[in-house]
Amino acid sequence: MYNNAGQRQGAAPALARTRHGLPVAAPFRLDLTVSALRRLPTNVVDVLTPEGHYLRAYAGSHGPIIARAEQLRADELDITIESDARDAGEHARVLALVGRTLGVDRDLTHFGRAAAEVPWLEPLARRLRGIKPPRYPTLWEAFINAVVFQQVSLHAASAIVGRLIVAFGIPLESDGTSIFLFPDAERVLDVPVEELRAVGLSASKVSTLRAAGEAILSDNLDAAMLEGLPSAEAADRLQQIKGVGPWTATVILLRGFGRLDAFPMNDSGVARNFALVAGDAQIDISHVLATLGPQKGMLYYHLLLARLEERGEIGSASVPARVM
Repeated sequence: MYNNAGQRQGAAPALARTRHGLPVAAPFRLDLTVSALRRLPTNVVDVLTPEGHYLRAYAGSHGPIIARAEQLRADELDITIESDARDAGEHARVLALVGRTLGVDRDLTHFGRAAAEVPWLEPLARRLRGIKPPRYPTLWEAFINAVVFQQVSLHAASAIVGRLIVAFGIPLESDGTSIFLFPDAERVLDVPVEELRAVGLSASKVSTLRAAGEAILSDNLDAAMLEGLPSAEAADRLQQIKGVGPWTATVILLRGFGRLDAFPMNDSGVARNFALVAGDAQIDISHVLATLGPQKGMLYYHLLLARLEERGEIGSASVPARVM
């Protein structure tokens, strides 16, 4: 167990800090990719500083490991990793996680060419050139961020997830910036149902999340196993969890596994964003998705960023959490 400072009980405070260069497949823009990952500036796990640095905390053997990413070059990120000195050997693992979280090696040439064939999408794709498909570091986090967003507005769901993290996650600080370690499945399963309800979760969503957490902790649902399945089969496996339907499974595959062949249909937010981007143009969604083909999932991120662009929230500094 970690204490409130994010250290293992009895851990010494000695720190290890290393710096790394993380190659990226250009074009890459850190501000766009993190904005798509965090959804809103109120996200207290995926944090952007006023200087444009990205911070994320990962679980280590002796406490949280904090990674800070800065883009100084078009083809590389500068990564600083800080941890308990005893976890210095885990920095290579965390560096790989940062790369996976930010989708740094994804080649989106197909999407760019296909988007150019869609008149209302081409200007948006040109403005957002450099976004990569982000993904959550763990299957559990993907579940939380899919289940909580079921049939709830972006702001309402984000507020619930934020309260969950502040209540049960670990508050941290790095060079004056506040950040939280996302609470793992074991921690959330230990929380009484009434406390989960108190952060705004419905009874059905609590039930679904507990079922998902139990399946993950018992290895009945394994991220590596899902990685090896085609998207359709992986979606079927996810839907064996009660409360997980096609939309939720698709969001987990897209945001949790980077499956760009997945696109969440029947999403009210996506429908509103279509109207925002396309205006009065007649949209044949099936034709658009067929045009985008195996990278149609990038449309989801472009539509999300179109809404954030309208509100001036792309790349804006994160809002500090209100600790309860």
